[in-house]
Amino acid sequence: MKHLLTTQGLSKDDAILLLDTSAQMAATQSRENKKLPTLRGRTVVNLFYEDSTRTRISFETAAKRLSADVINFSAKGSSVSKGESLKDTALTLHAMGADAVVVRHSASGAAHQLAHAGWLDAGVLNAGDGMHQHPTQALLDAFTIRRHLVGNVGDDGRGPDSSVGADLAGLRIAIVGDVLHSRVARSNVYLLHTLGAEVTLVAPPTLVPVGVETWPCRVSYHLDETLEQWQPDAVMMLRVQRERMSGGSGAFFPSPMEYSRKFGFDARRLAVLPDHAIVMHPGPMNRGLEISAAAADHPRSVIVEQVANGVAVRMAALYLLLAGDDSTGSTSSNTGSTSTDERIAL
Repeated sequence: MKHLLTTQGLSKDDAILLLDTSAQMAATQSRENKKLPTLRGRTVVNLFYEDSTRTRISFETAAKRLSADVINFSAKGSSVSKGESLKDTALTLHAMGADAVVVRHSASGAAHQLAHAGWLDAGVLNAGDGMHQHPTQALLDAFTIRRHLVGNVGDDGRGPDSSVGADLAGLRIAIVGDVLHSRVARSNVYLLHTLGAEVTLVAPPTLVPVGVETWPCRVSYHLDETLEQWQPDAVMMLRVQRERMSGGSGAFFPSPMEYSRKFGFDARRLAVLPDHAIVMHPGPMNRGLEISAAAADHPRSVIVEQVANGVAVRMAALYLLLAGDDSTGSTSSNTGSTSTDERIAL
């Protein structure tokens, strides 16, 4: 594949290829030596215009596990703070010979512009652009769901993954919270639908985007009703993104206490779910607001595992971007599985 910018339009075969490659990458991480020589000599630039800890470290770890050279670029303290444009930054990276650029930007569409404006000859991975897309987060969420609800990875979570090749057909996923400002929700809706899952968005009316009726999902304004009657297999809680709310939290709901009472996930609501159901959160969490400490730390919570799976998924994305079959212009099931196995097994 040339770029990974969005989950919208990603084919089912491409999505499963990414998940299956992630499973292979995850299997290598149980070794004593976790590094692979696959991307030795390649340069990956982490270009972050927004504050991030979890995603940036995850991408950095993934690139280093594949033996790539990593350059971390933060807008703060750089020429960007002096007024340098995205174009000039991209031209600089091109001159330095970057092979892949992982970009996070506050403007929706920035990753697409970087990939298609002709400023640099490098693969672009979207690490989150405004309120638009965050494809690797959706992929790691789908990967986590598949391992728990479709496959069996052994007691230690590192055994053979029997879910390889499978989709998510028949599973019910509830995505709850600040959908309006969430690129995670948008990415997940399209990817989960492509993989065959049913998705229900649950949020107060003020935090549901205009035009949501065109999305491939259902919408509910009542969390308790959804949990009791729909019985989802996974509940994905979203962070209340106060930094994107120009009028403060009061502009979208009466008070944090009121929001938590109606849309917060706690032990009482966890008890309503089927025994196999899992609890998810992209992080960072606002404990006591969208999720209680008891629910976040419950054995059925896979929030910490999502972080670990994020490294494997980003290793897979970088691998397919830089070491996959160059004869295809996008992620494709035509990428030879034999060569993939051989390169990962090195």
